[in-house]
Amino acid sequence: MIRFENVSVTYAERGAPTLRNLDLTVPEGELVLLVGPSGVGKSTLLGAVSGLVPHFTGGTLTGRVTVAGRDTRTHKPRELADVVGTVGQDPQAHFVTDTVEDELAYGMESLGLAPAVMRRRVEETLDLLGLAELRDRPIATLSGGQQQRVAIGSVLTPHPRVLVLDEPTSALDPAAAEDVLAVLQRLVHDLGTTVLMAEHRLERVVQYADRVLLLPEGVMGPPAEVMAVSPVCPPVVALGRLAGWSPLPLTVRDARREAAGLRERLGDVSPASPVPAVPAAPPVRDAGPASEASGSGRRGRFSPFRRRSGGVEASGRAGEPGLVDVRGLGVRRGRVEALRRVDLRVAPGETVALMGRNGAGKSTLLGSLVGMVEPTSGSVLVGGRAPHRTDPRELIRRVGLVPQEPRDLLYADTVAAECAAADADAGASPGSCRALVSELLPGVTDGTHPRDLSEGQRLALALAVVLTGRPPLLLLDEPTRGLDYAAKGRLVAHLRALAAEGHAIVLATHDVELAAELAHRVVILASGEVVADGPTADVVVSSPAFSPQVAKILAPQPWLTVEQVREAL
Repeated sequence: MIRFENVSVTYAERGAPTLRNLDLTVPEGELVLLVGPSGVGKSTLLGAVSGLVPHFTGGTLTGRVTVAGRDTRTHKPRELADVVGTVGQDPQAHFVTDTVEDELAYGMESLGLAPAVMRRRVEETLDLLGLAELRDRPIATLSGGQQQRVAIGSVLTPHPRVLVLDEPTSALDPAAAEDVLAVLQRLVHDLGTTVLMAEHRLERVVQYADRVLLLPEGVMGPPAEVMAVSPVCPPVVALGRLAGWSPLPLTVRDARREAAGLRERLGDVSPASPVPAVPAAPPVRDAGPASEASGSGRRGRFSPFRRRSGGVEASGRAGEPGLVDVRGLGVRRGRVEALRRVDLRVAPGETVALMGRNGAGKSTLLGSLVGMVEPTSGSVLVGGRAPHRTDPRELIRRVGLVPQEPRDLLYADTVAAECAAADADAGASPGSCRALVSELLPGVTDGTHPRDLSEGQRLALALAVVLTGRPPLLLLDEPTRGLDYAAKGRLVAHLRALAAEGHAIVLATHDVELAAELAHRVVILASGEVVADGPTADVVVSSPAFSPQVAKILAPQPWLTVEQVREAL
């Protein structure tokens, strides 16, 4: 179905080829998973299948790529649209219409399908992806995860023979991700659809793959064989390597069958917390002069901070001054009650993970903490001030937000210019932001344009921009989208260091492994209400949806991470 013959792709600004001498064949009716560190060419390979590379991205492609017998060098993406359906890393860039139902129908209209066929397929897709209640909703009002499901649905309705998916579950909650992957598996098994997918959250997807392609090596084989040599692997595989299990398990079920001996070795040992204790240090000082005082003139940098016109009792350390104090918060957006009676307290040095289904209100709560969302009822205080009533130039010294879309923070033409502007905006010494970029994103040159970075690399750059200001309160919305395990590990280490210095961190995430490694507390939201708030181990171990792989494998023992087990052994 898909054939790469000695394919290399080179972009002028990079010099070295992004893909080099790639030879591989993907048979019809298989799901092939692309794995490898950020920036090794996974998105470029997917783009070569859909025709976007090089017709829209530029660069030079040598060799030959064929899809269902069509040469992508001579067939542009529109001439492959009846064969290949593509969903990129950024679902917003995918949308053409305004509402969910219209977006699902658009691709079929372009192919001239009969109205009766279109209606039936739209209904099927709405049910398959759990979108029926959203059919009339404007796409702009949906959460990031809901938008991702719509983007996936819009390429399913034309029934392409090949699906090309770049990070398809990165913004989905665990249950929604399982639903999407089950749909993809059904298409592969029942209809013979060929699926080529890049995904960093291997713990979600590796068990669904027929083959795994490891980049940049270009090695393709059965998942267990490739995972045995891959530098990136999910926790279940890492635990299997540590315990010496053979063959390596790819699923929690397979690992539990092997885990009896490991549980016995661990015995009555109490696991050390994967998260350092909340420091007793006083709150950190304001992050420095406001951006206007720096004279940088970059008004767009802090655009996310401009003003816009009963649940579970909040946890928190007794006796500690709350940097964040939310009481009875309600937010209504049109007919939608986004938040209801939310209470939340966050102390200096504390890391809190907000979790819950797509559309539960996590991003809305973060928006209220940074002044982007005005409360309908209740109160929000950050450092004793109401964010939506605080001058943005004052607020940016107290709170920093990294949004789901890193593009919202990146305006310059080069990485070096972004870093220089971030230093000026934060009043930091020159080179501060660049040092963070080098820590989080090794190997990226100063002259690289942010749009030429992968989604994960752009996110790391946006993180560095905000972290340069060292705000007392740091807000992160899906901070591991597009990050490989190594990059996520570097991010965790940096955030732990900030928390140890007294910075408070609140992150909205669907990454249960990140929450297990980083968060002191987990707050679960459902339909805009807090339904759980407590220590990470207590909340996630008791939740099948939000429990990390190690906890599921070694239950009922209270282990959360591979690192905990390694230290105990």
